[in-house]
Amino acid sequence: MLGNISGDVLAAAGFVAYLGPFTGQYRTVLYNQWVKQLKRHKVPHTSEPTLIGTLGNPVNIRSWQIAGLPNDTLSVENGVINQFSQRWTHFIDPQGQANKWIKNMEKDNGLDVFKLSDRDFLRSMENAIRFGKPCLLENVGEELDPALEPVLLKQTYKQQGNTVLKLGDTVIPYHEDFRMYITTKLPNPHYTPEISTKLTLINFTLSPSGLEDQLLGQVVAEERPDLEEAKNQLIVSNAKMRQELKDIEDQILYRLSSSEGNPVDDMELIKVLEASKMKAAEIQAKVRIAEQTERDIDLTRMEYIPVAVRTQILFFCVSDLANVDPMYQYSLEWFLNIFRSGIANSERADNLKKRIANINRYLTYNLYSNVCRSLFEKHKLMFAFLLCVRIMMNEDKIDQGEWRYLLSGGSIQLMTENPAPDWLSDRAWRDILALSNLPAFSSFAQDFTKHLSEFQSIFDSLEPHREPLPGIWNEYLDQFQKLLVLRCLRGDKVTNAMQDFVATNLEPRFIEPQAANLSVVFKDSSSTTPLIFVLSPGTDPAADLYKFAEEMKFSKKLSAISLGQGQGPRAEAMMHSSIERGKWVFFQNCHLAPSWMPALERLIEHINPDKVHRDFRLWLTSLPSNKFPVSILQNGSKMTIEPPRGVKANLLKSYSSLSDDFLNSCHKVMEFKSLLLSLCLFHGNALERRKFGALGFNIPYEFTDGDLRICISQLKMFLDEYEDIPYKVLKYTAGEINYGGRVTDDWDRRCVMNILEDYYNPSVLHHEHSYSASGVYHQIQPTYDLNGYLSYIKGLPLNDMPEIFGLHDNANITFAQNETYALFGAIIQLQPKSSSMGSLGREEIVEDVAHNVLLQVPEPINLQMVVAKYPVLYEESMNTVLVQEVIR
Repeated sequence: MLGNISGDVLAAAGFVAYLGPFTGQYRTVLYNQWVKQLKRHKVPHTSEPTLIGTLGNPVNIRSWQIAGLPNDTLSVENGVINQFSQRWTHFIDPQGQANKWIKNMEKDNGLDVFKLSDRDFLRSMENAIRFGKPCLLENVGEELDPALEPVLLKQTYKQQGNTVLKLGDTVIPYHEDFRMYITTKLPNPHYTPEISTKLTLINFTLSPSGLEDQLLGQVVAEERPDLEEAKNQLIVSNAKMRQELKDIEDQILYRLSSSEGNPVDDMELIKVLEASKMKAAEIQAKVRIAEQTERDIDLTRMEYIPVAVRTQILFFCVSDLANVDPMYQYSLEWFLNIFRSGIANSERADNLKKRIANINRYLTYNLYSNVCRSLFEKHKLMFAFLLCVRIMMNEDKIDQGEWRYLLSGGSIQLMTENPAPDWLSDRAWRDILALSNLPAFSSFAQDFTKHLSEFQSIFDSLEPHREPLPGIWNEYLDQFQKLLVLRCLRGDKVTNAMQDFVATNLEPRFIEPQAANLSVVFKDSSSTTPLIFVLSPGTDPAADLYKFAEEMKFSKKLSAISLGQGQGPRAEAMMHSSIERGKWVFFQNCHLAPSWMPALERLIEHINPDKVHRDFRLWLTSLPSNKFPVSILQNGSKMTIEPPRGVKANLLKSYSSLSDDFLNSCHKVMEFKSLLLSLCLFHGNALERRKFGALGFNIPYEFTDGDLRICISQLKMFLDEYEDIPYKVLKYTAGEINYGGRVTDDWDRRCVMNILEDYYNPSVLHHEHSYSASGVYHQIQPTYDLNGYLSYIKGLPLNDMPEIFGLHDNANITFAQNETYALFGAIIQLQPKSSSMGSLGREEIVEDVAHNVLLQVPEPINLQMVVAKYPVLYEESMNTVLVQEVIR
């Protein structure tokens, strides 16, 4: 109705002007409040006005969607805001969807794309303004170049009758068709108010509901292409029919306005009216049929919602990982490729329910395997546990309060005395009291006191995570809730319990070690996809890559360069020639050339898929760095490189790189084999001591495979050259030079030399020699060949026994507890930063915790009393120190 225009347009104008930066949920809340205000002030409006209903043109929207605009409500609203905004638009676009849409939509209009880092970006901008072309400024940060100010503010003026604009020092003619778009990949940028007044900010961040809509379309398109095709045809025919109706209305209005005299006498007008009446009736009948068909299609589509929901959960688990490490970046495009291959490769079934279960099962593990390849060892269990918990949360199987307690503990309402101070620490008792605040655990503290002896036996157990709980608790609590009890009593075993939890609720294969090799990563790559090794300190994949290049017959066609200051031009030339000739390029240590990284990003972006040689591959290595370009990380094939965990894994790696010929190549074969095993054990020992913190070394040193390799070659050389075995020389070169060269602490150096004393001495030549008290780690007969050594190593325990390090069994407890809390810390980084918790807001929770902390803080110390009791005397320096500490 015409009378409702004022209210509808007022609300829609407010939407365009103010709601762009907000999420879909928040937009809805604000918009509903505005509509209530319209009712209150009696402004006429339709019953439920929407931005799309008021300003959206179905024909335009359809063309946007063909150009790649996602079809969820938030994205369509963003398209409408972009169309009607008076200022240039700035898209917050971490998933790159707006970027892709604009490039497709404006492609035929000669879109210019550039970045602020481009050397000639102002010249590109000048050309776009002069010739009236659209331009896209992509990947901007939180600050824009001040030179753009006149363009953003549209500071045009007339000069000799022409509209002009001053850009830098140049005055250029301003073409009316010029359009500007800006995008940023930052997920949560903080812009100054000035930027917000110059531009229209539009939040294109993917929402769960938006992704669900998109994924539903994808899964139905893959599974039921007939339905998706029918739906698309409906959209096209509906848009066409609406366009026809609009044309008829325009024609009638034109005839009425141009008709002279009495309209009844205008035969042309009467004919148009008759034709339009028949056409309108025909179209309305078609629209009714189309609406019914659309409803039928939507009902069938709804059956595939479980796949869209599961996939949406998986995507947000993966996209959150960047908060843990800057190298954990994954693009939506990469994720959708895995999604589509998952649907294509998962097992078929006659029953739709079974088929959906098959897709979900295959997708979840396939994504886990792909992501695990690029995660460091310490984050793999965290990722598996997070997947498992998020899936269960969606099914309402995990309580939010209990989840928060597991990650960060809780506050105590009423402090009571520790019932068993002889074995239960005060911290553990406080955790138990805090646990009792959760509804499911309200009587836990009292029951704990009643069953002290049973709880003590769990506390003392070697496998406390598998012990049944006393009283009602074993039956009453589910597996997740038992993790909370274990967190209180034995934090060191929570990671083991998490493994059991994931194995039970997902599948056992989610906790098995993921063996990644170069051939798998290579298979997923292409000539336009870089392969990235994410390094941990002390690792170098160069030797493995050269070996792989030899297997692939590419060893003569591999060019390598270690990046650093001034190496950029050489690397660029190397890359250009390799793209043409189909060679491999290996750029090492990208983290050492942060200033050249934008140039590398440009080089990769400008690789033309039609012109590049299909054999070309770009291999990169880098330590984790926030200067590494996000676009390369998101679209590359990543693989982490780190030392194996555990003495057994280290020994396996050391011996796997040797051969029987090498073992027998020394003149003193028997002595060489015995001392080689000793040396490899020493290397594993030195590497693994780091996990014990200050119990291992005062400083965690990054010993490398290179240290071991040089020691092995020196061992062989000294045994060949000397008549007797020169233990003193061997110990000096290994302990003081090769390994000792890294050691900066005198006590650590003394420790290294003492450990080496156990491995380089005459007694290790006896095949009965034991390296540890229990004899699990021992010398073997030097008559064995390489396979014999490998089978001995495979028989060693998977988890190191602290005795090999000369430490007590309890040394593992501190290490395991630290691992548990580090894992919880990483998961906390993935949690929403400001969501309201239950009925309380974030500030209220902080106040509550602070209040409980204050209750436990003792009164300030009385300085006068201390000085009276311990007078500051010259001969009593302890008193002086005490008083100084009290003053501090």
